[in-house]
This record gives sequence, structure tokens and C-alpha cells, in this order.
Amino acid sequence: MEITFTSWILAFLASFVLGISKAGVKGIAVIIITLMALAFGARASTGLLVPLFVMGDIFAVAYYNKHAQWKYIRRFLPWMMSGVVLGVILGNDLPEDTFKVAMVIVILGSVVMMTWWDMRKSKVVPTHWGFAGIMGIMAGITTMIGNLAGAFSNIFFLAMRIPKNEFIGTAAWLFLIINLFKLPFHILIWKTITFDTLLINAKLLPGVVLGLFFGVRLVRIIREAHYRKMILLLTALGALILLFR
Repeated sequence: MEITFTSWILAFLASFVLGISKAGVKGIAVIIITLMALAFGARASTGLLVPLFVMGDIFAVAYYNKHAQWKYIRRFLPWMMSGVVLGVILGNDLPEDTFKVAMVIVILGSVVMMTWWDMRKSKVVPTHWGFAGIMGIMAGITTMIGNLAGAFSNIFFLAMRIPKNEFIGTAAWLFLIINLFKLPFHILIWKTITFDTLLINAKLLPGVVLGLFFGVRLVRIIREAHYRKMILLLTALGALILLFR
């Protein structure tokens, strides 16, 4: 496939941000999706990202493994897997334009959800199994259609009052499992992962590695108050650029 220099720059930047995200800086995944979709298109970008996510997940699991809380994974994972299957059914036959609009809706919806969470004065969130079910199914659908499960999984983990390192370690295992679960669907059904896309992944891997090392250092000092507002604003702007591209 013919790839422009601009597309490579956007893709490498997306890979770098992906590494930062997998190192534990949460709330920036939507920027990765927007940049990669601008570089390669909405549908193609979904398959290109999954192998890179898996590589980032492997690092995160190795680095934060001792902090993982499996009781939360057991509560959330079955619902999320069910959502992935629903996402395969819903997203398989969507035309490119419709797929792009759907991705933009998911991105902007995620921004609104995270903004709403940040602005809430009350931190009381339901912990009933139905809450895990709804969040898990929505996370599964959005991760399959647009690799955008972060908003829903973040809200679930925040509701559980998980400390920072436990949050990162638990999310690392959750997404390693779910991204491996998604691979056969991308390869056999959507055909968005091919030998050509894996070659592109190999060229983008250094960006992920750089982002991981940078992210590990950043997560130790980061303060989220103004940072998250900036990220949400840039993410919304990126989604609108994708919509009108």
C-alpha cells in the first residue's frame, strides 16, 4: 500500500502516544485512534493498532504484574468478551463512511463521558453486577469497532476505588487478554490484519518502545487536573477533524 510521509508521521506519533498510554498514563487512548485513523482511514486503523496494543500490553503486564487485582478482571472480562462478539457483528458490514462516523461518535462519546466523570462532585458509583455488565459490554463493543474501551473500563475501575498502580496492573492484564481475543476476528472475519499491516507494525514498533520508556517516567510525576482537560479538548478536536476529513 502507498503511504505518504504525513501518514507515517501521524502513525509514528500515534505509536509513541500508545506507548505512553500503556505505561500507565490513562485517558489519552482516543488520541491514538484519531491519529491512526487520520493516517490510514477508520477501518484499516483498527487492525493496524491491535498488534501494537498487544506489544504495549505485554510490557505493561511485565512491569506492573505484581499490582494486578484479578477479582476485578473476573468480574469485568466475561462481559467485555460478549461485547467484542457484538462489536464483530455490528461492525463487519459497515461501509467505510458509516464506520468513520461511528468511530467519531464513539470518540466524542468517550470524551463526554470522561468529562462528565471529572466534573461530578459525587464519586459514588453503583457497584452492582449490572453496572459491571453494562460497562463491560460497552467496552467490548467499542474496543472491537474502534479500540476505544478505555472510557468504560476506566469508569469501572474508578468505581472500584483502585489505587494508581493496581489500576494500571489490572488494566494491563485485562487488555492483553481482550486484545489477544480480538486478533482472530480481525484476521479471519474483518481481514484488517494482514502480512502488509504487520510489516507496518514492525516499522512503528520503535515509536511504541520510546513511548513506553517516556510514559513510565511520566506516570511517576503526572498531575491530572489541567492535563486531562487539555487531552479531552485535543481529542474532541481530532475527532472533528476526522469527521470532516
